[in-house]
This record gives sequence, structure tokens and C-alpha cells, in this order.
Amino acid sequence: MKPTILILNGPNLNMLGSREPSIYGTETMEFIASSCTEHAGSLGLEIDFRQSNYEGELVTWIQQAGSNAAGIVINAGAYTHTSVAIRDALMAASLPVIEVHLSNIYRRESFRHTSYISGVADGVLCGFGSDGYLMALDAISRLVVNTPTTD
Repeated sequence: MKPTILILNGPNLNMLGSREPSIYGTETMEFIASSCTEHAGSLGLEIDFRQSNYEGELVTWIQQAGSNAAGIVINAGAYTHTSVAIRDALMAASLPVIEVHLSNIYRRESFRHTSYISGVADGVLCGFGSDGYLMALDAISRLVVNTPTTD
């Protein structure tokens, strides 16, 4: 079986393609999911790609990933800057984590410079648009391959 990577997307990311294209680009969430599926296949990975506007749903998915995924790629959207619950769930899952942002959060409003996720992530990618997801898959693939299993 191929390792499964959970790719989580937070609030308002379902609006990609029409929401502030000057910041987030014109690619849709469906396009990003399709690109990730294709790229993951070339890396020998499966993906489980999800989006929710609800913090609790994201927390539940992260908790479940602890027993059925090999790693997590997360673009928590605005929850990046506010959610201790998502941070705690990521810690409890004990999986490799890559944080992704489409825009360069450090070139934006100062409140976006703080991430509750970065401190528990293995790596952070921001400012590369949808290519950041593909870069995250490359990075997490290396982490998953190099992580010993406990079978």
C-alpha cells in the first residue's frame, strides 16, 4: 500500500479562483486537488484532500489521521493565526507536518506573521501559490520515507 498524506485546507479556501485573485491566484481548489493527486502518484503516495470552514471538523480529521495517514500537509487559512486546537491536534497526531500558504504571509498584514502551526510543523512553505502544495508533497515524501515504521 502507498502511504497516504492528508492534505487539509481551512476556511475560505473553497473560494479559490474567485476570492482575491491578486493575492491567491486564479486556480481553484479542484485544480490544486487534481495537481496534488497527480504529483503524489509520481511520488508513490496517495492523498486524502479535504477542505472545511469549520475548525472542529479540521481537528477531528487531524485526530483521525494519527491512525490512518503517514503525514499531513495543511493550509489552515485564517486558523493558522488563531487556532490552538489545530496546533494541539497536530501535536497529538505525531505525524510529519508541512504547513503551506499560497501567499507570502510575511508580506501581508502583521497579524498574519504569527502561526500557531509553524512551531509544530516540520517545514513551512509560503508565497509559491499552488506550487507550494507540490513542494510540500516532495518534502513530506522525504520525511515519510525516512521515518521508521513501528510495525
